[in-house]
Amino acid sequence: MTFKVYMLKSLKDGSFYTGITENLQQRISAHNSGSSIYSKNKRPYKLVWYCVFNDKSKAARFEKYLKQGSGFAFARKHLV
Repeated sequence: MTFKVYMLKSLKDGSFYTGITENLQQRISAHNSGSSIYSKNKRPYKLVWYCVFNDKSKAARFEKYLKQGSGFAFARKHLV
């Protein structure tokens, strides 16, 4: 089983959403259908970056890093 850390860009306001999932296509569909509570007001989204991990804990740590301080800046400068 693999885990994907991903970044979506809102086509509505240009903001980014970072998340983690096992099924990337299903998760993107959930974001764009409005069934994801935290992102439903900024849809539609397009996938701009993702990375695959074999270890769930490593994926979760990387997702957390991308959402905070220097990781947030790193993502905006190098990933999107």
